[in-house]
Amino acid sequence: MLRERPRLVGFIEPCLPSPADRPPAGSGWIHEIKHDGYRLMARRDAGGTRLITRKGNDFTTRFPAIVAAVAGLRTRSCLIDGEAIACDESGLAVFELIRRRRHHAEAVLCAFDLLELDGRDLRRSPIEERKRALARLLQRAGKGIVFNEHYGAYGAFVYQEACLLGCEGIVSKRLGSPYRSGRSKAWLKIKNPAAPAARREVEEESN
Repeated sequence: MLRERPRLVGFIEPCLPSPADRPPAGSGWIHEIKHDGYRLMARRDAGGTRLITRKGNDFTTRFPAIVAAVAGLRTRSCLIDGEAIACDESGLAVFELIRRRRHHAEAVLCAFDLLELDGRDLRRSPIEERKRALARLLQRAGKGIVFNEHYGAYGAFVYQEACLLGCEGIVSKRLGSPYRSGRSKAWLKIKNPAAPAARREVEEESN
């Protein structure tokens, strides 16, 4: 029987969006494109830079461009939540590409949340404040990390556009909400049923 690899010291369980059939209505939400890749926490502190999966495993050596970009940020310490992706010629994140080791050097971190900055725990701050701080932090970042834009327009419109582009779907986040580990009703995941990620889930459930 294989032993599960131990979680890293200081591991923080990520916030997980709850599945939803449709985007929430109203102005109290922001909406982000959901990209198909590996969920990662990028931690930078006095001990160096580490990339940690949602299960607490160390993926640091897999993605050198992401590590270099996080290490080059103008801060003493930070903890960034995001998705490591590899894109095809059209710019679409394709999971099969990031699964192949030859594409690991080309992967980038699509950063969407900031949990800690210069020793300050930001998890109790509203999502919009954390996003603003993250955008400022990444203004002069290297090519291995990008800010995942969010939209305050109608969620249904953002979702429609995401599906037309072939993206995995969107994640809608309630304004004013703090960051809480585990499954959250303040984050809603609306998947594109035609995306490869949705087909993979159906195949996994049928096996």
